[in-house]
Amino acid sequence: MNKNDHIIEVRDLVKRFGSFTANDHLNFTVSKGEIFGFLGANGAGKTTAIKILSGLSKPTSGVAIVAGFDVAKYPNKVKKNIGYMSQHFSLYDDMTVKENFRFYGGIFGLSRKSIREKTEYYLEKLKMQNFRNMLLKQIPLGWKQKLAFSVANIHEPAVVFLDEPTGGVDPITRRQFWELIYDSADKGTTVFVTTHYMDEAEYCERVSIMSEGRIEAIGSPGKLKEEFGVNTMDEVFVQIARTPLDPPIGGTDRGNSFKKQVN
Repeated sequence: MNKNDHIIEVRDLVKRFGSFTANDHLNFTVSKGEIFGFLGANGAGKTTAIKILSGLSKPTSGVAIVAGFDVAKYPNKVKKNIGYMSQHFSLYDDMTVKENFRFYGGIFGLSRKSIREKTEYYLEKLKMQNFRNMLLKQIPLGWKQKLAFSVANIHEPAVVFLDEPTGGVDPITRRQFWELIYDSADKGTTVFVTTHYMDEAEYCERVSIMSEGRIEAIGSPGKLKEEFGVNTMDEVFVQIARTPLDPPIGGTDRGNSFKKQVN
């Protein structure tokens, strides 16, 4: 498979919750080794789409193929070929760093030797050799996030999904985190990332921007800035995703509230 092959293909993907449409006929592809940004305001439908692509939820209609497998038909095969890091810290605080690597390596069926080698590789890469026997709850959030990313890559997945991975960490740690992302992409792993930081959108090879369940723009950051006649991705995002701050007169904000729940 070369760089131009599509490792993710999405065609007319729809996800409904009752009468509410969270994902409205999404269409896009992602190439092997690409860093693909998936952007949108809260409630736009990003997390719903990621859950479908990672085999955690079935689409209402349409087709999504990840790493060669239809997510609706073969969700377990999809899960074996991806890594996933949620926006909330996903490792176990009451286990040590080494125990977390061993636990997740075992889930993905790695041998004890492979788990030991991967653990040493990532601890050395993160310069965290002295943290191996420390409980996760004793480690700062930024370090935890880098560990969570490493654990999500322990089985060398074809695709790793990152749902707002740098939320709440300092700028230096965010930069270090993106160095890990670039390193994974250079090795052929496709990185599918959502973020609220528009400077991070500039780091992606291509981005899509969702609004109200639809993809309203897709392309490289440079192409989108040129298309919208602006200088930053923040300005592109605002043009597409901004919504009125106040609900209509006499109305309520229940629609937005519901979208946040399902997203």
